Amino acid sequence: MAAIFNQPQFQDADAAREYLERQVWPNGPVCPHCGSVRTPHVLKGKSARPGLYKCADCREPFTVTVGTVFERSKIKLNIWLQAVHLMSASKKGVSAKQLERMLGVTYKTAWFMCHRIREAMKSEPSKMLGGPGSSGIVEADETFWGVQADEEGIRYPKGVQKGTASKMKILTLVERDGEKRSFHVANVNAATLGPILKAQIAKTARLMTDEHSAYLKPGKHFASHESTNHSKKEYARGDVTSNTAESSFAILKRGLVGTFHSVSEQHLQRYCNEFDFRWNYRQSLGFSDTARANMALIGITGKRLTYRRTHAPVFAFQ
Repeated sequence: MAAIFNQPQFQDADAAREYLERQVWPNGPVCPHCGSVRTPHVLKGKSARPGLYKCADCREPFTVTVGTVFERSKIKLNIWLQAVHLMSASKKGVSAKQLERMLGVTYKTAWFMCHRIREAMKSEPSKMLGGPGSSGIVEADETFWGVQADEEGIRYPKGVQKGTASKMKILTLVERDGEKRSFHVANVNAATLGPILKAQIAKTARLMTDEHSAYLKPGKHFASHESTNHSKKEYARGDVTSNTAESSFAILKRGLVGTFHSVSEQHLQRYCNEFDFRWNYRQSLGFSDTARANMALIGITGKRLTYRRTHAPVFAFQ
């Protein structure tokens, strides 16, 4: 990691800006105000900060950070790039307290930076899972977050009771050998899961789940719905399994327990987005830590997040 941070974009704000421009504008500057791709005017002079352009069409000034999660930030861009790389490279996440120590910023600043980067990591699905060009198999599974302590004595968020009723609920859809999408949901029943499954999964896909009854009715919408019976210790039958979705939960839970310790329901969806992002750009698909961080930088546009909005509850599928 230290060798990575010796690179110019992590050491100098101007080098970071030039690096960011290459990621966000691979074909040249694009005006965030009107979308013009005509070559803008470069503004120079004592009053013009580096990287300031003036649109050739709408005549509005802009920089590469306008309309992004970095807009109006007083943090230097090279520090932002360090934070993005750390969050992209850490398989189980990196806490705001850790970023506070490593980047030399306050905890409040580090916490806000983390949520803005998670906003950049949020995917904008362009296709249905299990559609043409994929394996055609989509696994669906649910997990719960919020027990007080497990068999190893690890403490979880307080104030919850035994069973799943009072716990936070997460639905995950995983395309076999492909993309993963997770949703913080209010309930695990057919009425809640059905619309999500139908909106995210191609009708021609093979849906694979465990024996949970919430999938029975929505499952009829797809080419097939096959399940394994975990209560009878059946976890795979030929290629029928939801083990891929379950294995993704293992990484999420280790991050929530070991890195973040306590995650509120208010922000749970943002943490799910972060773990989905790293899964979707994982090493086995050919993405290095640097390539994954670059994908996060590409995702900063059109996602400005204010401090007030950071405290607003985030719900999946709204």
